[in-house]
Amino acid sequence: MIDTERRAQPRGKPQVIDGVALPGPVERMVKGVILTVACALVILPFVGIISTSIATPEQVTQAGGFVFLPTGIDLGAYRMIFAGGVVTQALWISVLVTGVGTAISLALTTTLGWALSRRGAFGVRAMLLLVLVSLLFNPGIIPSYLVVQQLGLLDSLWALIIPTSVSAFNVVVVRAFFVRLPHEILDSARIDGASEWQLFTRIGLPLSKPVLAVVGLFYGVGYWNAFFNALLYMSDASKWPLQLVLRTFVVDGTQLGGQDLGIDAGALPPQTSLQMAILVVSVVPVLLVYPFLQKHFAQGMLTGAVKG
Repeated sequence: MIDTERRAQPRGKPQVIDGVALPGPVERMVKGVILTVACALVILPFVGIISTSIATPEQVTQAGGFVFLPTGIDLGAYRMIFAGGVVTQALWISVLVTGVGTAISLALTTTLGWALSRRGAFGVRAMLLLVLVSLLFNPGIIPSYLVVQQLGLLDSLWALIIPTSVSAFNVVVVRAFFVRLPHEILDSARIDGASEWQLFTRIGLPLSKPVLAVVGLFYGVGYWNAFFNALLYMSDASKWPLQLVLRTFVVDGTQLGGQDLGIDAGALPPQTSLQMAILVVSVVPVLLVYPFLQKHFAQGMLTGAVKG
């Protein structure tokens, strides 16, 4: 049927199928060139970063710091940063904060979203208004610091979790998903004697896997990439997360010494190789998680945000 419609179209005019004009060969070529250039602009920097991190010290020195195509492979930079120094410690702290923080954030967000989705319950409108108002007004740095200080959380890993444990946007998305659940299923469960907690754990949560995957990804990436709270609340360098180490030794250009890596300073690779290796370690975990949650991304966001 489609081939018949295409043959029926006069040459020189755009093809139309079901009232939709198909792009011509020139438009397809232009789009292909634009997408190719965009992909190259995204991929080539990563290739250069990875190549520099695995290039031999001699090639990095000769190239002046940045290598695009390494002639040999040397994993000395990775061995150095994983030797038990500040980078290894920061990596474990980031993993701990991301895992614990994401679990706490998902628990708080889902319970609050479920409570706000129960129409007619006492105080739901007032609580929902507070959540929506928090989308418009954020606390300043000084008030946030004073609250964390009064709670005794300075130089504590909880300072990296508690202040950002609940996102109002994610609460609204989860609530919108719970509102869309079929009332017939919930009513039948109530008739069978299910409590509100059983409705939440046995019906709400199992049906909300797509939106929870997306919200969990948002929280996980947020915790993994966060460095500003650590910069404010952490004066003990042994409790720095990986992103603050990345900022200190890569963005600020602070030299990594043998004391920082826990090894002999005389055996250090070039600083550029160490910096690029830290950058790769900080980026790769997020890149590995995205493909597994990509299939839930569109479904979770659409089902959670179409109806409020």
